[in-house]
Amino acid sequence: MKNQFLALALASVVLVGCGSTKTVSKNDAALSTPIATSINLTKVVNDKAPVTINPGRFSQDTVIYRLPRVVQGTYSVSDFGKYIDDFKAFNYEGVEIPTKKTDVNSWTIANAENLDYITYYVNDTFDIEEQGGIGEEQPFSPSGTNIEPDNYVLNLHGFIGYFDSLKNNQYTLDVTAPESFKRTSALQNVKETLSEDGKVITTSYAAPRYFDITDNPMMYGNLDVEEFQVGDIKIVLSVYSPTKVHNAKKLRATMEKMMQAQKAFLGDINSTPRYDIYLYLAGEGDDQPKGFGALEHNTSTVVVLQEAESEEALDESMIDVVSHEFFHIVTPLSVHSADVHYFDYNEPTFSKHLWMYEGVTEYFATLFQVNQDLVDETAFYSKLIDKINMSLRMDDTMSFTKMSENVLNEPYASNYYNVYQKGALIGMCIDIIMREESNGQRGILSLMKELSMKYGQNKPFDDDTIIDEITTMTYPAVGEFLKSHVVGTTPINYDTYFEKVGLIKGEGKIETNFLLNNGDLILGGDPINRTIFFSELVADNSFWHDQGVLPNDIIKSINGEEMTIVNANEILQKTISMQPGEDIEVVLDRNGEQVVVKTKLTKSYTTGKVLQPNPDATAKQTELRKAWLKG
Repeated sequence: MKNQFLALALASVVLVGCGSTKTVSKNDAALSTPIATSINLTKVVNDKAPVTINPGRFSQDTVIYRLPRVVQGTYSVSDFGKYIDDFKAFNYEGVEIPTKKTDVNSWTIANAENLDYITYYVNDTFDIEEQGGIGEEQPFSPSGTNIEPDNYVLNLHGFIGYFDSLKNNQYTLDVTAPESFKRTSALQNVKETLSEDGKVITTSYAAPRYFDITDNPMMYGNLDVEEFQVGDIKIVLSVYSPTKVHNAKKLRATMEKMMQAQKAFLGDINSTPRYDIYLYLAGEGDDQPKGFGALEHNTSTVVVLQEAESEEALDESMIDVVSHEFFHIVTPLSVHSADVHYFDYNEPTFSKHLWMYEGVTEYFATLFQVNQDLVDETAFYSKLIDKINMSLRMDDTMSFTKMSENVLNEPYASNYYNVYQKGALIGMCIDIIMREESNGQRGILSLMKELSMKYGQNKPFDDDTIIDEITTMTYPAVGEFLKSHVVGTTPINYDTYFEKVGLIKGEGKIETNFLLNNGDLILGGDPINRTIFFSELVADNSFWHDQGVLPNDIIKSINGEEMTIVNANEILQKTISMQPGEDIEVVLDRNGEQVVVKTKLTKSYTTGKVLQPNPDATAKQTELRKAWLKG
């Protein structure tokens, strides 16, 4: 999962203020009986889609049906049972039989020997995100669902549930929708049936087990779709833009260039024959999703961004989030623990190794750009410094493995964002250690390839022994680093690793954006007056300084939208994605007087630590740096 933009930085501004079932059957015949499911998009009522579940014949008195409490990749509680209405069960005579909702995600059904099928309605999550109170957990938008007349985001974990003992059964899924809809899914398409009047198509899909239902999202509706090849991988890009301001054809060029570079970087590592990118662009209004970023699946990603972004900003955002998600085909697709392989959607246990799943993935998404000449070395070094600065705003002495294993609970949950910061830097340090120990011949990518060959998609590793295995496969120095800085609580001295590759820190001019100075938010929040204001740091941001903006200036509106502490996230997300050359108008309150800043955006700079080559670097250090960046 990649949560974009200001997830951490804005927190300080805007956030003030197990049941079990009896065994159904132990014979192979039970496992071979597909659970037949259906979603009818032509019968939506009050923004709710009807679902039918036919599990086949049960042999015991009582069964429990569940919707996921937690889904893979989110590391947070979603409670998809909250969005289910009018849950009913029927016997083989078509008579409704009693059910009991035992918790937010579970329904107990008595007289299960007579259970024929279940029906219920699913409410989507996109248009009710704002209705939750502070502290109420909601699905991260890219893991959520959308039901609109012209668009359906079908993250199937929000529609289809499971019986505990039948998660390994095959599933069939029929999705009925208007013939005019475009439909994209990587699930196996078994057949399509056209209604007699030619207006409706029912598409039948097959899934080997419940995991494959949850791992293969779909998008239906008035979509724009482009397909292209990246090596031996078919890429399917599906875009929904409410006002058609963006389209798949324009995005294709950016995605194709980036993913060709990613595939070149990965080389011969095991991959997937198809990869889907589903992009939902949120429009204006309270009924639109607010959690921008992406959620990975093994062979796809769901992305939610803002339609208001310019083409340039959208390209940049897509590179940021999709590059990260695509690298998940390495881990956890090919390299993962038993916690991932045998995921429990109701009472999940979490692997200790988010430094690998998210951290190494984020490192690859950063490294491949300089490796494949998409950015220069200066830009790459700047990203590393940004990650160091952001990581130091969190608990730098927290054990990463302990945080990973307890990620749903505090104080670990609030440090989750560090997997993209310190987690990536952990990957960097291991990479440099391996380059040094192997005279430049091996790095963390080669390690992940070796782990992929040893384990692969269908064989999980042991969570408690993987560090010892990695040490045996690599060098003692790697094991010492992991035990000290990942399992242990010792902060990393990054200068030690930069020195190995001939880099030093110095003061310099740093390109930044309109809300952050080198990772530090230049805004503050007043919980009493419910306002947002510029902090003392605004003086060190060249754009605002040049416009005469002063500390404590209160932001009344940006481009005509009134700013309050309630809608700050939404407005600032738009602002941070704006590009030089765009018009901006900001109305300020300075000690009771109105001040208007109306101009075109220009690049903004601040001063701070920069990473640069050491002019006194040895030939060995220089060669190691070359192997690290280009090897």
